[in-house]
Amino acid sequence: MRTLLLLALTALAAPAPALLAQAAPQPVPHPVAVSATAAKLEDVASIDAIIKALYDVISGPVGARRDWDRLRSLFIPGGRLIPTGTRPNGGTGMRLLEVNDYIAVTGPLLERIGFREREIARRVDEYGPIAHVFSTYEGHEEADAAPTRGINSIQLVNDGTRWWVVSVYWAAETPARPIPRQYLPQ
Repeated sequence: MRTLLLLALTALAAPAPALLAQAAPQPVPHPVAVSATAAKLEDVASIDAIIKALYDVISGPVGARRDWDRLRSLFIPGGRLIPTGTRPNGGTGMRLLEVNDYIAVTGPLLERIGFREREIARRVDEYGPIAHVFSTYEGHEEADAAPTRGINSIQLVNDGTRWWVVSVYWAAETPARPIPRQYLPQ
């Protein structure tokens, strides 16, 4: 996880305009999978199912190839994965990654280090077809038993047939920014 954080922080060192200058995703009338592989119904039938699938697909031992088509099948076109971190000047930065960018940047690293992440608490707000999930996670590299924690802010939409991930936006816990009690297991 420390390696993942360093990778994210390196990207955050770029000037803010460069990070935010990416093109906005174009709206689509009806979501279609980013992957040619259709999502498994058991992965997208409920909020519980899609959150479980997100954690499952990135987790695995050293050398285990992840099922990246499965990850792609969970997201709307233009869906984002957005790590945040502290810039050298103390400010907060972010990196906007589409699914294939995330796979290219982190895929080989996850396989090399062996990484597992699991949800330890969840808070869900839903309105009509949209849902916002604050999913508190605990993750660790295979060689490092000390877990790291943080919060995944996950935006979801239901098109009437299934759930889709719109974005996953996350922040790791730091000594200066402990996870608030309401987002921890009760």
